[in-house]
Amino acid sequence: MIQIYHNPRCGKSRNCLALLTEKESEVAIAKYLETPPTEQEIKAILQKLNFKPIQLVRTKESIWMENYKNKSLTDEEIIQALAAHPILIERPILVKGDKAIIGRIPEEVTQFLLE
Repeated sequence: MIQIYHNPRCGKSRNCLALLTEKESEVAIAKYLETPPTEQEIKAILQKLNFKPIQLVRTKESIWMENYKNKSLTDEEIIQALAAHPILIERPILVKGDKAIIGRIPEEVTQFLLE
């Protein structure tokens, strides 16, 4: 089963979901803006992505620019910001077992599904 952290208002996320449902029979959709992941879930996602917390942040979002940009934040503080403001989470995220990717590039999504 593939899980997608999905934002229906995002074109890249919608395209990724369409590709997923075309290729996979079992897809779990997590609308993370409606049901935000906990700090523990974010940590698990980061581990599966092999990312540092800042790599998961949409740094061009106004919430980030207004509240966090140019501040020296610890990894834990970044994770807290992501949990408090899920709009800051890069999207879409695909999770399969102990691996995950940011599903913005269709070729990478297709390759991920084959692994």
